[in-house]
Amino acid sequence: MDTYTLHRGTAPLLISLPHDGTVVPAGIHARLTAGAQRVPDTDWHVSRLYAFARDMGASMIVPRYSRYVVDLNRPPDDMSLYPGQNTTGLCPHLQFSGEPVYLEGQGPDEAEVGERVEQYWRPYHRALAGELQRIHAIHGRARLWEGHSIRGVVPFLFEGRLPDLNLGTAAGSSCSAALQQRLESVLAAQDRHDFIVNGRFKGGYITRQYGDPARGVEAVQLEISQRIYMDEDSFEYDEAKAADTQLVLRELLVQMLA
Repeated sequence: MDTYTLHRGTAPLLISLPHDGTVVPAGIHARLTAGAQRVPDTDWHVSRLYAFARDMGASMIVPRYSRYVVDLNRPPDDMSLYPGQNTTGLCPHLQFSGEPVYLEGQGPDEAEVGERVEQYWRPYHRALAGELQRIHAIHGRARLWEGHSIRGVVPFLFEGRLPDLNLGTAAGSSCSAALQQRLESVLAAQDRHDFIVNGRFKGGYITRQYGDPARGVEAVQLEISQRIYMDEDSFEYDEAKAADTQLVLRELLVQMLA
C-alpha cells in the first residue's frame, strides 16, 4: 500500500510535509465525528505551496494519509513534545478545537495504535531517513525542512494570534547557529509577514529526531499561519496570497542550500 510519495532531487535538501495527507481509510472514517470527517487539522495545500522547491533540486516526501490516522510528527511512544501544554497525540483523540475526533467509545485501543504505527508511521520514517542518508552520501551534508501550517488562532493550543511565520530549531539544537542566523536574517529583512523563532512551535519529533548538526544533518521546522496562503474557513487555496508567501519561502530555502 502506498502511504507516501517521495520525489528524489539533486540538491542536499529534503522537504518533509508530514501533515499534508487527507485520506482516512473507510473503517476509521466511519468512526469519526462529523466535524472530524472534514479532517480540519490538515496542513492544507503545503505540497502545492512548496511545489516550486522541486525546481530548486529539493527532494520532497509527502504522506497520503491524514494525521488523524497517525501523526507522523509524533514519537512512536507518544511522549508529549510540549509537556504541560495542550497538544494532540500519535493517534489523536482531540481536534485542535478541543472537540473529539471519534464518536464515543470508537477511538483506537493500544493494539490498533500499534498497527497504525507499523502500517503508516514506520514506512514514512524509513523513507525519510533513507533519503537523508542518500543525500548525505552524495553531498557530504543534508538539510531537512519540515513544512507545516495551522490556523492562526487556535485557543486550545495557544493564546492569541500566531505569528505568520514560526521558525523552529529545537531551541538551536537541530541546526547550526550559522544556519539559524541566516534564516532569521531572511525573516528580519522582509516586511510582508511577522515572525518568531522558537516560540510556541519549536520543532516536532522529526526536527528533533533527525537534526544532528555534528553529523552534517541540519533540520528546521517552519509553521505557517494558514491565513497567509489560503482561506481558513473554506480551506481554499488563495493563489495571490500564496504567491506572496512563496517569495519569502524561496529565500529561506536558498539559505538552506547555501
